[in-house]
Amino acid sequence: MESGLLTRYAEITEKNRREIVLLRGSGCKWRRCAFCDYHLDFSLDEQENFALNQEVLQLVTGKYGRLEVINSGSFVDLDAQTFQRIVDTCIQNQITEIHFECHWMHRGAVSDLRRTLAARGIHANIKIGVETFDAQFREQVLLKGIDETDPESIAAGFDEVCLLFGLDGQTQDSMRYDIETGLRCFNRVCINIMVENTARLKPSRPVIECFINTLYPLYKEDPRVDILLENTDFGVG
Repeated sequence: MESGLLTRYAEITEKNRREIVLLRGSGCKWRRCAFCDYHLDFSLDEQENFALNQEVLQLVTGKYGRLEVINSGSFVDLDAQTFQRIVDTCIQNQITEIHFECHWMHRGAVSDLRRTLAARGIHANIKIGVETFDAQFREQVLLKGIDETDPESIAAGFDEVCLLFGLDGQTQDSMRYDIETGLRCFNRVCINIMVENTARLKPSRPVIECFINTLYPLYKEDPRVDILLENTDFGVG
């Protein structure tokens, strides 16, 4: 399904098979990351968002028992009607496991989300975008907004982590450290390769080629590692 030129429903058929939906919310509240323009997919009109999201959620079948919900921000950016429709969709389709994304700044909302969903028989997996565990690079270059340097402390409230590779300053050693740290501290790792967009930071072809030639072969079959060479590799976007 396409809406606003974006494909908003797909199936992930390899590694942790699941359906995935790209919904629309009120927008990322951080909006300072130097590499990101995903936050442009937003609307402040809750009724319009709900109408769109409801249409997308009607495509969910529950065939894998798992659903991933992304919305170019955090789960807290979704309106209440959409959240209720997500819950109803899971119950109606016997989906018992759901994946949401959350920025560090909203970590305090994770416990309530888990309890709310667990009361309905749904296990929540929460993914955080850390991008790199090099705190200086993350905060001085990427402007990520995570005021914690210890990977285990960052991981304490989360289950999955997104990493971002393909930028000047990254090396084979730094990228491998990030992957291994992610696997040590989180249940799953999602590696995103930087693609050209409207943000200030641009991809580095030599760094991308370094990853593809040296690290990609080592992790591409790892069942705990998703690798998106293009940002639409999950089928949405």
